[in-house]
Amino acid sequence: MNEAHVTVIGWAAADPTYVVTSGGVPFLSLRIGCTPRRYDRQTGEWADHETQFMNAVCRRALADNVQASQIGRGTPVIVTGRLRVRQYERDGQWRTAVDIEASTLGHDLTRGTAEFTPTRRSALTGQEPRAA
Repeated sequence: MNEAHVTVIGWAAADPTYVVTSGGVPFLSLRIGCTPRRYDRQTGEWADHETQFMNAVCRRALADNVQASQIGRGTPVIVTGRLRVRQYERDGQWRTAVDIEASTLGHDLTRGTAEFTPTRRSALTGQEPRAA
């Protein structure tokens, strides 16, 4: 397993795009932005650096759960997953896109509160969920 796994703390830069593929698989894409801040010792102030953008790609149950979680533009989020960097050509220019194939995605609870509602998966596993 020589893949790059990353955790990004940022905000939703746009509302998520949710679709169900022709094969019946839920798919959600969410643009994430993060702006690094550094302390400038000369001025004694914090300074924002260039904002970085990437796409969080969610599939199956994660896509359904993110869609149901009221994550929209401006929502503080944390995403963890496999890093994918790809190049593509558009209008005669090569571009680079950074994607995170998300294994988890949720609200950043250092910036607010959330209410958790567990999903029932007994139909998939044939087992009853554990009591809390």
